[in-house]
Amino acid sequence: RPNLRFPFPDDFAARLTGRQVTTLGRRAKYLLVHLDDDTVLLMHLGMSGSFRMEHDDEAEIAGRFHHPRGKSAVHDHVVFQLDDGTRVVYNDPRRFGYMTLIGSGAFDDHPLIRDLGVEPVGNRLDAILLAEKFAGRAAPLKAALLDQRIIAGLGNIYVCEALWRARLSPRR
Repeated sequence: RPNLRFPFPDDFAARLTGRQVTTLGRRAKYLLVHLDDDTVLLMHLGMSGSFRMEHDDEAEIAGRFHHPRGKSAVHDHVVFQLDDGTRVVYNDPRRFGYMTLIGSGAFDDHPLIRDLGVEPVGNRLDAILLAEKFAGRAAPLKAALLDQRIIAGLGNIYVCEALWRARLSPRR
């Protein structure tokens, strides 16, 4: 198909053909595939997107944390064919997800990345940083935690659960 939520970049398939994956990662709610030409394939699952892996013998490849995924071909929008015969299929009934390619050296300055806050896991997020980021703000606590410019990658369900466990009002 020519698009998901947004159109694919020009020559999307051609720019991926023949490339090798060097590392996999994440930033905020984005999945990152670093390629051997220093391009990054950035992917967002949207609300309902998922990947499944298939092999030529049609047996599904199950990982350690395997959960059944959508198999209706009408919702298969992107298929990555790997050299060993494995297919990585992106399935998204709502088409809220998207994919783009970020060229070499442009990752940190890309509009989807440049204004993201600190990651929610890691050593940079601590009470001192939160106090600094929340200083002078008048937003409800839930809204402040969901602001991706402060903490990147927190979603509604996680914020609600954290506030519930901490016994803090989301409206505070």
